[in-house]
Amino acid sequence: MAILLSFDIDGTLEVGDPPGGITMEMVRRAYEAGYLIASCSDRALSSQKAMWARYNIPAVFTASKHQLPNMRAAITADAYYHIGDRDTDEQIAAENGFGFWWNHEGVSEPWLTLQTPHGVQTPGGEDVSG
Repeated sequence: MAILLSFDIDGTLEVGDPPGGITMEMVRRAYEAGYLIASCSDRALSSQKAMWARYNIPAVFTASKHQLPNMRAAITADAYYHIGDRDTDEQIAAENGFGFWWNHEGVSEPWLTLQTPHGVQTPGGEDVSG
């Protein structure tokens, strides 16, 4: 089961301006658990791509917020989620069939409880699929 996690950057990720509470290590854990990682931000695409490269986390897409509908059409997944800190993040997620977590909810890594290609994950990341 492919699950895509799209992250806003500013106010959501620790590397944002302002910094958010979701660390790059949390994103790395999601990637290593089998999630598809992406960003959808007001930042320039070159800045988003440089961020993912700096942390050596492969992103399946980088997009401006208005491009989220195109990205969903281009990337096949069983479930799509966006994590952000603004009402516009929640609105664009809802308009495009993405589940949504607020940045403050993301600090508990709620995605780790979802079914992934590597099995069912607990919040601590242990595989409990048996």
